[in-house]
Amino acid sequence: MHDPIRVGVVGVGYLGSIHARIYARMPQVRLVGVADLDPARARAVAAECGCEAFADGSELLGRVDAVSVVVPTVAHLEVARPFLERGVHMLLEKPIAATLAEAEAVIEAAERGGAILQIGHLERYNAGVMALAERIARPRFIEVHRIGEFVGRATDVDVVTDLMIHDIDIILSLVGEEIASVSAVGSPVITGHVDIANARLEFVNGTVANVTASRVSTKRLRRIRVFSEHGYDALDFIDQQIDSVRTGPARAGGGWPEIRHERIEVAPRPPLDAELEDFLRVVREGGRPLVDGRAGLEALRVAIEVRERIGS
Repeated sequence: MHDPIRVGVVGVGYLGSIHARIYARMPQVRLVGVADLDPARARAVAAECGCEAFADGSELLGRVDAVSVVVPTVAHLEVARPFLERGVHMLLEKPIAATLAEAEAVIEAAERGGAILQIGHLERYNAGVMALAERIARPRFIEVHRIGEFVGRATDVDVVTDLMIHDIDIILSLVGEEIASVSAVGSPVITGHVDIANARLEFVNGTVANVTASRVSTKRLRRIRVFSEHGYDALDFIDQQIDSVRTGPARAGGGWPEIRHERIEVAPRPPLDAELEDFLRVVREGGRPLVDGRAGLEALRVAIEVRERIGS
């Protein structure tokens, strides 16, 4: 029997508080404490989860083996570096940092401290996305829509960094090639940042991805379609199910081949539970996280290029 992994959470707003609740119910895990700049918030979450409350994340240093950092992106480097340099394994929420230079500094801190660094690109742990990745070999065209109503969270960043970066990360993982060119359009609607955006990513192997993100729509749509040589797979991120369309053998006597439709049933589960379980599995067993620091850096690099194309 392994000793319990001592964990903490820095930043217990909406998402960080969910991290804390999941850790609190995990076997072989001891939630040592939560920290937040709002002491009342930290105390409330700590009371709910049965752990200590701290006003400063640094107070967790020396007390934990692993930590979730769920603070505003502009504070990622400042908060993450002391933990990583001390060898504390980290799940750092996406995006990895506000700038490429800060992202590199986060990765370097993890390397210096020998700490595992996982970036919280949550959609990679969507059961449907994981099943889709197993089915896709050589995608030729990818189309993604991530559209939702306006909410008050994450309005300190644009829709590319807030939402589209999820799909950029998924696309990069599915294609596995370098990007040759990026074009994009977008506009602010409610906030002072871009609230709706469309980007076209062209890869060196000829694959093309078209991705749209909006946080000002009246409907909620989260869907990806991946076209390959003999058909396509369509995933609804919300119900985590896949619709597959494939061509069958040529019909007897000639003519067009039969088109076959299949519903791929995927056992859904909360992606955040899967993400935190996998993070702690890597902490226990070693190895490379599904979304490591370099993957987070590449997703940020492309997101920044999309923003630059929108601004040009």
